[in-house]
Amino acid sequence: MVRSEEFSVSRRDAGEAVVLQVSGVVDIITAPSLATHIDVALAGTPAVLVIDLTDVDFLSSAGITVLVEVHRLTENSPTSLRVAADGSATSRTLRIVGLDEFIDLYPTVTDALDARLP
Repeated sequence: MVRSEEFSVSRRDAGEAVVLQVSGVVDIITAPSLATHIDVALAGTPAVLVIDLTDVDFLSSAGITVLVEVHRLTENSPTSLRVAADGSATSRTLRIVGLDEFIDLYPTVTDALDARLP
């Protein structure tokens, strides 16, 4: 497996939703940057925040910690947190550690956006 060392986060507004597309490696070096992008997105209190991890090559425990913290911040807020993740580097990892039990996981951003609000 070849890991891409390039890390980036891009934001796209989709109606009442904000999609953060993350790519590359999410590790102890890049996780703080991801957390900052998420904080900025949450400041606008979107109805839905989709964190798109489908282009992430590696997700470390630091990245998982960011997702747990975002869940904590959004669980009693008007924002619905959804994570798009597909593949062994992301969805498999998130399922192994049990995040799928309290964070809504979807295979694609389209699936995450099409899901009904609670």
